[in-house]
Amino acid sequence: MNPLRAEHRRQLVEFLRTIQKAGVPVESLRDEDRLVASGLIDSLAILQIVAWLETTYGIDFSVRGVSPEELGSIGGILDVIEQEKGAVTAAQP
Repeated sequence: MNPLRAEHRRQLVEFLRTIQKAGVPVESLRDEDRLVASGLIDSLAILQIVAWLETTYGIDFSVRGVSPEELGSIGGILDVIEQEKGAVTAAQP
């Protein structure tokens, strides 16, 4: 894992701790584990994740659209961050 992705993962895990349901430690999840299926969050928490991504990374979901499948795992969320941040970086002169 590259250092930037590792930092994004650290920030994401820190955020997930604030919205997680009791009983499932976020540290026990692998990047590919489904967040809702694992019991870490409920389906409404996806909206909290969207709001956090918009605020933290400036991702505009009104343009991009929301895909619960993409946002359903730590790895998927990290991929969205990389895609969006890469798109911003590539667009800058």
